[in-house]
Amino acid sequence: MDAWVRFSAQSQAKERIFRAAQYTCTLLGYTLQKNGANPDLVSKIKQLEAHMSLGRKLFRLGNSTDALEAAKRAIHLSDSILRFCITVSHLNRALYFACDNILWAGKAGVVSKLDQEKWSQRSFRYYLFALILNLSRDAYEISILMERDARGQKASYSGSPVRENGETILSCSRGSVGVGDLSLRIRAQLFLLIRILRCNPPLLLDLLKNICDIFIPLDKLGLYRTNPGFIGACGLASSVLSILTITYPWLKLKP
Repeated sequence: MDAWVRFSAQSQAKERIFRAAQYTCTLLGYTLQKNGANPDLVSKIKQLEAHMSLGRKLFRLGNSTDALEAAKRAIHLSDSILRFCITVSHLNRALYFACDNILWAGKAGVVSKLDQEKWSQRSFRYYLFALILNLSRDAYEISILMERDARGQKASYSGSPVRENGETILSCSRGSVGVGDLSLRIRAQLFLLIRILRCNPPLLLDLLKNICDIFIPLDKLGLYRTNPGFIGACGLASSVLSILTITYPWLKLKP
């Protein structure tokens, strides 16, 4: 088991590179087709995209094992919300990879008469559930950091105006909140959010990556239709962010 997990971790970087190339082809093909490029050139780019997609599926063979191992580790987390979000997210990833492996077998001709559309939709549903849980985890961690920072400010500036980014923001009264007071509170929360994300690059990268990724299953499942160009840009951006976290492990969000 440990040997397979180590092998899976080594192949992850190659899979991310293939993913970046695949979504680059998606974006490039859409752009060329929209601008009236040679149909033969567009067709070749789409074929290259399909080959990249099939190659990625080969690299992901057995990744369900890695996801199950991650779920086993996450189930011991002390924070109940983090434990739920991370564990169930990894379980959904395991199911997503299992469906993806079956799809690879069908496209490679190993399994005949496979309903690829059904298995593709099933895999994207598991992928979407995993991303929703990942975003919930990001939102929860942000709320914890914002609450902790706000408590620290309240203790430091008790009875005084709260300073944020060099500006003095007056505390709102506990009575009725006017439009001006509400605007100040929103600005204060926005400044706090920006500072929290700026001081926590792993959390920021994870949030951006999940936001980019979630549009892919939403589009594939027909829940939020966009276009191949937008999907290609989102996939390319999230792939680059993933490669960064692999190249620089300190940028990876830890439980």
